[in-house]
Amino acid sequence: MVTALAELSGLSATDRCDRCGAQAYVRVELAGGAELLFCAHHAREHEDKLREVAISIHDETGRLAETPAIAPDDEI
Repeated sequence: MVTALAELSGLSATDRCDRCGAQAYVRVELAGGAELLFCAHHAREHEDKLREVAISIHDETGRLAETPAIAPDDEI
């Protein structure tokens, strides 16, 4: 069964993909407590295999579609 990781904090810009070093948007927890981090591209590429071996998957790829906030001109 694959579930979200409620107890872990969200991924940040300092979390990097274990495959390529890009920003990670997916955290995969494996049996024994090990975790893997993936960018959206590599998470999609390996999704089927990850679902077979993961205890849980925390997916924040939806953040990629969000429009970033823009600071008012007087704050720049």
